[in-house]
Amino acid sequence: MKVEKRSIDFIPEAERHGEPRSLFFVWFGANANITTVAAGVLPISMGLNLFWSALSILLGSLIGAIFMASHSAQGPRLGIPQMIQSRAQFGVFGAIVPLLFVMLIYLGFFVSNTLLAAQAIASASPFGNGGNIALLGGLCFLVALFGYQLIHRLQKLLSLLSIAVFGIATLLALALPMESGQWTAQGFNLASFLASVSIAVTWQLSYAPYVADYSRYLPTRTSTRQVFWYSYAGTVIGGSWMMLLGAVLAKAIAGFSDNVGLQLLGVLGGGTLLAVAFVLYGQIAINVFNLYGAFMSTVTVIEPFAALKVTPGVRAGFMLVICALATALCTLAQDDFIQFFLNFIFFMSYFLIPWTAINLVDYYALRKGVYQIADIFDPSGIYGRVNWIAVGVFLATIALEIPFMNTSLYVGPVAASLQGIDLAWVVGLLFPAACYYGLMSKRGVAAASTVKT
Repeated sequence: MKVEKRSIDFIPEAERHGEPRSLFFVWFGANANITTVAAGVLPISMGLNLFWSALSILLGSLIGAIFMASHSAQGPRLGIPQMIQSRAQFGVFGAIVPLLFVMLIYLGFFVSNTLLAAQAIASASPFGNGGNIALLGGLCFLVALFGYQLIHRLQKLLSLLSIAVFGIATLLALALPMESGQWTAQGFNLASFLASVSIAVTWQLSYAPYVADYSRYLPTRTSTRQVFWYSYAGTVIGGSWMMLLGAVLAKAIAGFSDNVGLQLLGVLGGGTLLAVAFVLYGQIAINVFNLYGAFMSTVTVIEPFAALKVTPGVRAGFMLVICALATALCTLAQDDFIQFFLNFIFFMSYFLIPWTAINLVDYYALRKGVYQIADIFDPSGIYGRVNWIAVGVFLATIALEIPFMNTSLYVGPVAASLQGIDLAWVVGLLFPAACYYGLMSKRGVAAASTVKT
């Protein structure tokens, strides 16, 4: 298998291949890991019982995946990665603004995934914690280097293995004893429930910046509806299942959140070689997404400033630097991983949701999916260097969200007056969608969409 030769450039029709059903395996597999299981611990940590945790996880997953799958559906039509398509909204240079936030998200997830994997294999590995982190980083680098085709193949295998392994884990988890009243409607707390819904929504939205990267090689004629529904089904089933498993285990096993991976291995019968290998496989697979996405974003940031030909050697160099930086960050151990993880997910939502609102309104409501691909790579093209409307709306939305935020680091005055209910994600969705649509419509941007790609 050869190293992928494409990066942020357009995929010609002659190189398009594949079927939309492969996206089910990509996004089911992307969720089949202990980090998603750890996300299911968060509703329990906020005081919800299993009934309300399960309801919030399902509701949030069903809502968040709508936006995620809507981004996925853009891939075959445009044939370019997701974040470079943001240039059509923000301008060739203006797109760097949301890209910088997205790159922080990639690094944050890389750290979270690697720390959980290193914890899980600590007792079975002959290396120390630093050695385990370096080993995981190296394996992620190799898979991400080969790119699109290898990722698709590994995700299909991971999905099939996950159904069996997590199926067994789920049956064993449900058989564990736990305190009564967990599956009843008692003990409802609105603030905690809405926060839990927000976590599940944000979890699905966290794939939005790179979801189209894995559908852009599909032929242009591919059904948009099929791309949407295969992506939607894969991420909803995989994500909600893993989170529900995490919630059940958090209630049934004392101290489960202290070492999610190791505790999950214990449920499966201990740290056998096969169990450890499966956990590693899942963590490497999802970290490859983050490394691959970070590479795409880095090239997107640099490309407007310098003519950059991405050869296999250049690709390897960029990925090695990014992987080394992300791996180095993993050495900054967290004393309270779950609290760090909770704050990180809320942090993501405050920046991801305004970006996704602007992107989807532009694609589906204003331009109806019709773009000049060449101009996305040209600062002098129709999308310009900076679209101050998009950049202004994006930054204004983040400022507007601040009073509505509720994290352990900061509680806004509106959230405090609402007994801790965090509505920042609602503000982050509705305000930029309406504001961007209104201002861009006045500019007459919809008329430009009559120009075909």
